[in-house]
Amino acid sequence: MRLDIGLAGLGRMGRVHARSLTSRCGRARLACVYDADPTLASEVGAEFDVPWVTTYEELLERVAAVAIATPTATHAPLTVAAAAAGRHVFCEKPISLDRDAAVGAVEACETAGVVLQVGFHRRFDPDWVAAAARIAAGELGEVQLFRSSLRDMDPPDPAFLAHSGGFFADMAVHDLDTARWLCGEVASVTAHGNAADPAFAAYGDIDTAVVVLRFVGGAIGVLDSSRSARYGYECSTEVMGTLATARIDAPFPRGLEWRTPGQAGRAFARDFEERFPFAYPAELDAFAAAVLDGTPARVTGRDAIAASDLAAAATESWRSGTTVSVEAPV
Repeated sequence: MRLDIGLAGLGRMGRVHARSLTSRCGRARLACVYDADPTLASEVGAEFDVPWVTTYEELLERVAAVAIATPTATHAPLTVAAAAAGRHVFCEKPISLDRDAAVGAVEACETAGVVLQVGFHRRFDPDWVAAAARIAAGELGEVQLFRSSLRDMDPPDPAFLAHSGGFFADMAVHDLDTARWLCGEVASVTAHGNAADPAFAAYGDIDTAVVVLRFVGGAIGVLDSSRSARYGYECSTEVMGTLATARIDAPFPRGLEWRTPGQAGRAFARDFEERFPFAYPAELDAFAAAVLDGTPARVTGRDAIAASDLAAAATESWRSGTTVSVEAPV
């Protein structure tokens, strides 16, 4: 049995999910699309051979579950509307840049008894999933050190920065969520950042940062992130324990290695979609399983709020130049 999903928002992430739902998922499929731009909705509907609608309300009427990939400011109200209609929700991160709105959306889903899963795709990548399972089984021993790197090839359009929520909320939040997932809750955050590109400084933002974490269990963590590494997209994680070390490096997207005298070359991934070809379909299939089989969502709304809280602490630390303590998630 497959879950019919209505897709709201047809920008970059919406297209990623549309491709997954039409050709890569085993338990979920694209049933209908909606976008605030009806021309775009019509074009995407025709491209993927599915119905399209002009209002979100009509989308909710047609399906039992929605995937929300609209602009961030709309995530919380669309989630609340779906919950009120009894519809299950897959929502791209963050639920909201306003914490109270995010909490309200999560509580609306809990009250309505509908599934809410948030799009932290790394939790569905086969490499990270395998590492998490072995860590949870005790094979790593006690965690001593967590390290993670995330680097984009090219910086985003400066206009995006005004609505992104800032570097830590938009980008580093993926590493912060991974840190919680693999190593447990975080007690304190210390962040340093700079803007090599004047376009970022103009928006009061940064393009490069290092974050130091102190976990409740005593381990430490180091994250480094960059908006413009230029050479390619890279994402890697390492967890060092008392019995073993788990390392996930950035795999090359192609098997070809080009060798010439004295050197060998491999192509780097250009972006997150090329780096995570299996994670995006897997997260939608997991959402479908949660709806159809009643299995727990693997990334809950509460997880999303906890990651956003860490991003907010990192932002505060960077701006104030101090270490910021983090309260336990609720």
